[in-house]
Amino acid sequence: YGSSLTVSLPAALQPHQPFQIIVRYTTADGPAIWWLDPELTYGNAKPFVFTQGHSVCNRSFFPCFDTPAVKCTYSATVKAPAGIQVLMSATQSSYLEEEGVYQFYMEYPVPAYLVALVAGDLIHADIGPRSRVWAEPCLLPTAISKLSGIVERWLTAAESLYGPYIWGRYDIVFLPPSFPIVAMENPCLTFIISSILESDEFLIIDVIHEVAHSWFGNAVTNATWEEMWLSEGLATYAQRRITTETYGAAFTCLETAFRLDALHRQMKLLGEDNPVSKLQVKLEPGVNPSNLMNLFTYEKGYCFVYYLSQLCGDPRHFDSFLRAYIEKYKFTSVVAQDLLDSFLNFFPELKEQCVESKAGLEFERWLNATGPPLAEPDLSQGSSLTRPVETLFKLWTTEPLDSVAAASSVDLTKWRTFQTVLFLDRLLDGSPLPHEVIKKLSECYSSQLDSMNAEIRIRWLQIVVRNDYYPDLYKVRRFLENQMSRMYTIPLYEDLCTGTLKSFALEIFYQTQNQLHPNLRKTIQQILSQGLNPLPAIDTTAVTTDTPAMVLEDKVSEATNGAISLRDVNVSA
Repeated sequence: YGSSLTVSLPAALQPHQPFQIIVRYTTADGPAIWWLDPELTYGNAKPFVFTQGHSVCNRSFFPCFDTPAVKCTYSATVKAPAGIQVLMSATQSSYLEEEGVYQFYMEYPVPAYLVALVAGDLIHADIGPRSRVWAEPCLLPTAISKLSGIVERWLTAAESLYGPYIWGRYDIVFLPPSFPIVAMENPCLTFIISSILESDEFLIIDVIHEVAHSWFGNAVTNATWEEMWLSEGLATYAQRRITTETYGAAFTCLETAFRLDALHRQMKLLGEDNPVSKLQVKLEPGVNPSNLMNLFTYEKGYCFVYYLSQLCGDPRHFDSFLRAYIEKYKFTSVVAQDLLDSFLNFFPELKEQCVESKAGLEFERWLNATGPPLAEPDLSQGSSLTRPVETLFKLWTTEPLDSVAAASSVDLTKWRTFQTVLFLDRLLDGSPLPHEVIKKLSECYSSQLDSMNAEIRIRWLQIVVRNDYYPDLYKVRRFLENQMSRMYTIPLYEDLCTGTLKSFALEIFYQTQNQLHPNLRKTIQQILSQGLNPLPAIDTTAVTTDTPAMVLEDKVSEATNGAISLRDVNVSA
């Protein structure tokens, strides 16, 4: 993380008098900057580099006040070789071809962690009046087919709820599988991992979540990392309001049920008294804020925001409040009290009723109590999608197993992705299963699942591993031979090494290690050398063994219990 730089100002400098400081510096390899050889890209043609600043990594990229409490505009000049496209999270850009120099300017104040750069073999296509998708040439047609036209639909829906989109353009760049998280809400230029392109419903949710951050997180930012829920909880709430407007309440309730299942799974394994389950987490000196980022940040934060919306009686009234909140605080950073005071002032009748002190649901308790959310949303509007999942799960887990015929008649190919992953996650929670059950499951569904997306396949393969079901192990090998992404490799290696299949894991790793990013390779080597979970928390977010700073989806969870893996916390930054 380097060391702080203190600049003494001249004694003669008058209060509020403008001044300029020039810092000449060189950046070495650091946790914010990821260099990729051509072999680690999809095209295998040109080198690639990207930065990931969240939450305190950009201090290794450039000198900055690396806190979300400080916002500023920025400009940058970047020189790159011919054939390398450079992009940044900026509202304005230009390119001097004869000099190979790019100029960028962000005209609105942003916190340091939202300054981002990517450079590589990237080409683009317009997918809407203010949106463009960037990707490696071999990926661009897929990206266009998945997103053309619909990003504008999401932006329009968000604007109808929360007011004008203030950043000008909303572009998306798809990054190689070494990108350490699913997505990052860099203003004007969302970063997203290319691996998610094959999973349509996850792609929808992940991009809409980043769209929501344009209002909650980017325009109005949590002033301290101890209150990340102010960005993530509000963005998750806004994401679900957008999906309700564009895809209906049933789909939103299904996705919410899937995430809340994961929240309760994480809570069960961490323990209800774990301090990381608080919304206002205490950040001790020297602790990477990313280590405190978990599903509570998202889902418990969401439940609190949802509870506030229910106090209004109509979500549209709450939408009006959030529009006013954005207008009041845009381009600034806030604490929880700012949000709650604004809420009570906007709804004086609720203030008169002392809703902030309602027994058992006190605002203070929401913020500082450990354990599960004090209240959860009514998801009954999703029952048409969740009930079939519950019915099928019951058929497979009720003894004696005499309903195989009914269970086997269910065609999972006709289900939504979130239905299938919810079903498989619940089977995972119950693993190891009786051998007869896993054998029949394989007979009924294995061939169907083979043709589905990676979010579904990895869950089935984890079931295979956790149940030592040898007839399908070859599929685990085939999957790992074709995956370079952390989110699709770490969970399987964890399960393989926790069980009896460590030698099998070693064999696959030695065959495939050269296609993995060095950071991912080191993490897997640590798993293999220990043979067991958990990994130390400092290592699950490590770029190198001595620079632990990257933000990963697994965050606290992997480091706390071997039974939790990336499937439980597959969330965007």
